[in-house]
Amino acid sequence: MKIALHTKVRADRIEEYEAAHREVPAELTAAIRTAGATSWTIWRSGTDLFHVIECDDYARMLAELEKLPVNIAWQARMDQLLDVAHDYSAEGAKAGLPVAWEL
Repeated sequence: MKIALHTKVRADRIEEYEAAHREVPAELTAAIRTAGATSWTIWRSGTDLFHVIECDDYARMLAELEKLPVNIAWQARMDQLLDVAHDYSAEGAKAGLPVAWEL
């Protein structure tokens, strides 16, 4: 399945956000893959962040990642940089952007 999300980085924290993503911990990327993600890409336009995640089951992936210490630490770091964060709750699993058109 493919999920698209919209989050927002704080305007004064863009450089820190991009620096953080140049050094995502290997333990976190391994956990994301183990949870079922095969691809995760983030694009930035100004402060808007657009994510496309390919995974087996998005709700299951979030549930597996939500309580992992490496993800909790990463989300705490992201909370300092984001105005709108990625929601790892069960409700967040329903927050993907709807498809408007596809070729």
